[in-house]
Amino acid sequence: MSVQQPPWSLPSRKTDEPVLKLYNSLTKTKTEFIPRDGRRVKWYNCGPTVYDASHMGHARNYVTQDILRRIMTDYFGYDVHFVQNVTDIDDKIILRARQNHLFNKFRSETTSLSPELIAQIQEAWSIYVHEKISKGLPESERPSNGDEAKSWPRLADLFKDKAWKQECLKRDEKFDMHFSAANKAYSAVQVAEGLLRSNCVGQDVTHQLLEESRDILAVSLDEKYKSTVTDPSIFRSLAAYWEGQFFSDMERLRVREPDTVTRVTEYVPEVVDFVHGIIKNGYGYEHEGSVYFDTSAFDTSEGHDYAKLEPWSKGNRELLEEGEGALSSRTQWSASDFALWKASKPGEPSWPSPWGAGRPGWHIECSVMASAVFGDNMDIHSGGIDLAFPHHDNEMAQSEAYHNCGSWVNYFIHTGHLHIEGLKMSKSLKNFITIDEILQRYTARQLRLAFLSQLWNAKIDFSESLMSGEVKNVEMTLNNFFTTVKALISQSRAGGDRSDGQHHYEDVEQGFTSSFHDSQSAFREALCDSFNTPAALNVLRELVSRTNVYINSRGKNLNIGIVEHVASWVGRMLRMFGLGEGEKSEIGWGQEGEQGISANREEILMPYLRSLSSFRDGIRRLAIAKGDTALKDILSLCDRLRDEDLVPLGVALDDQEDGKALVKLVPPGELIKAREEKRLQAEAKAVAKAAKVEADRQKRIAKLEKGRVSPEEFFKPPNVPEGTYSSWNELGMPTADGDGKELSKNQQKKVQKEWDMQKKLHAEFLRWQEEGEQ
Repeated sequence: MSVQQPPWSLPSRKTDEPVLKLYNSLTKTKTEFIPRDGRRVKWYNCGPTVYDASHMGHARNYVTQDILRRIMTDYFGYDVHFVQNVTDIDDKIILRARQNHLFNKFRSETTSLSPELIAQIQEAWSIYVHEKISKGLPESERPSNGDEAKSWPRLADLFKDKAWKQECLKRDEKFDMHFSAANKAYSAVQVAEGLLRSNCVGQDVTHQLLEESRDILAVSLDEKYKSTVTDPSIFRSLAAYWEGQFFSDMERLRVREPDTVTRVTEYVPEVVDFVHGIIKNGYGYEHEGSVYFDTSAFDTSEGHDYAKLEPWSKGNRELLEEGEGALSSRTQWSASDFALWKASKPGEPSWPSPWGAGRPGWHIECSVMASAVFGDNMDIHSGGIDLAFPHHDNEMAQSEAYHNCGSWVNYFIHTGHLHIEGLKMSKSLKNFITIDEILQRYTARQLRLAFLSQLWNAKIDFSESLMSGEVKNVEMTLNNFFTTVKALISQSRAGGDRSDGQHHYEDVEQGFTSSFHDSQSAFREALCDSFNTPAALNVLRELVSRTNVYINSRGKNLNIGIVEHVASWVGRMLRMFGLGEGEKSEIGWGQEGEQGISANREEILMPYLRSLSSFRDGIRRLAIAKGDTALKDILSLCDRLRDEDLVPLGVALDDQEDGKALVKLVPPGELIKAREEKRLQAEAKAVAKAAKVEADRQKRIAKLEKGRVSPEEFFKPPNVPEGTYSSWNELGMPTADGDGKELSKNQQKKVQKEWDMQKKLHAEFLRWQEEGEQ
């Protein structure tokens, strides 16, 4: 007898598993994702420049990056090291901190309105008009020196013309912002001049003028006194404050913290070494205390290419200048060259370097910090599409110049722009909605659903219709699904695990289970297709719809185990997207903060027990009284328990055909809202019904009023115009027209018909009067 196992054959693969492909900005195509080191993924994400409140553009970028990161870790199982920087020293930070400091100092020192103060603001206003507004105006409308105030009323009228303003915006995209600031200050000065003439010069009105003129005055004060700002803490405190606000906003949006946070101010020595290395390798040069990257030397050297992401943008002066920052001197050899190290001017923070006191250029920051953590290569670099050129292109160039490598980043992924109601949002244009403002209108889940419903690298048009339409429908559909499934599971378990002798796995269950597995495959295919979350979300919606059909069609033959399995998977996928938190085994979105809560049993149970006790008391009273309407009154109590008492407690009872109510736990607010909507609909229906009854009554009265005239008088004046007829018979029917001519046979027939109709109407009118005109 053989004691050996029989031979075993390796199974042949029936279906190939899809591979993950990413839309790579370096190729402008979807390319297969292959990490260099097994399942370890080195991922660097461009973080915020912290000088102001986080806005919806930040939400779009960082929530989207969080979704992609969660898919990589929680779904595909990669070991991601996610690094994100904080730019805490930059031209924008320096300007904002310095202007805030100088304005606040000026405000504290200015306590009364005076002609000198108004003159100072008017001078600052005139300079602002010339420097900030004139470039957006048509040449024929640009005011000459000294005529700014005289020209302003006409410009303010022209500004109201949308077409005119649109032409100005084409010349300068910041025209609207600058003009609005100037107009606000102009109006404030007009008011202040009147107050001054009335000798109303107190601190309150003075500070009101300063606040209204803040944008104008801050620029002027900075230009005059910037060199006096020497305390480094002024810049650090502004950046630290807004960094704290940023991470607080990210927490509210349920964005996971980075594995590693890097700050520029903590890496300045490394920046100096990095810049020195670029010079040593022949790609940097020093000029007047600053160091610049030689784009031409890099681009023409073997194995290197400048502007890999957007080579067509190399000569775009506007983008290049914007990338250098508002405080740059622009003294480099070539317009394409960019600052690695900036010589600090008076009023700017500085650090020591071989080239003199200075500070890091913007682009070098990410190169240094990412290289310090990841070395000469990373798998993924991400950020907003507006950073592609020059920021990311410059990052790659200087990093590859330093490391002497051909590819510093393997996959570059860029999130799309955010538009609000069709208009691009920008902090620099001051047309942004802060995260705090948007979270007062929508939940973090709803915002995330909005972003999930769009491709991560496409432009999003964030609108009221998107949130109140698609997002609300998806959320409501899933809420209802989870509520129903949890109620069914609870009902099933309340009945015990006794078998009814049936296995409940018929052909319907076979087909439903097969379609569930198809959904899981389609979900994976969607995410492998460059994180196609709209398609993945649609897979979940269709699966939920099919599950609802299955639930509604099976009745007592329902296989609750299959339903629970499907709902559990749907919940896990939603939590994977960051739409909720909680234990993976639970049904639903999951909730934050559920773990570790010490529940007060009495506090939780007593509201429910009081409702139940009150209901029992009512039933007992009716039973003891044995009244003729007891049955009707008991049913009324049952309806009150369902519609009034349990609703504020978050309990929904759905009556079923078998007489057993399906018990659901639903947020009280949703039930109250649904009940209110139902009440309003019923009231509207009642009002519409009453209106119809009244309309019918008025219609009947109008009809009856036609019968007020007897048929004998119907064809006689004043019921017909004088002279219409000249003779009538004994019944009052006309026999001749006004000229005495006998009526024709056709005319007689017509008159007879009308007379008969009036006789009928008159009879109805007389009955109506006898009945009291009801």
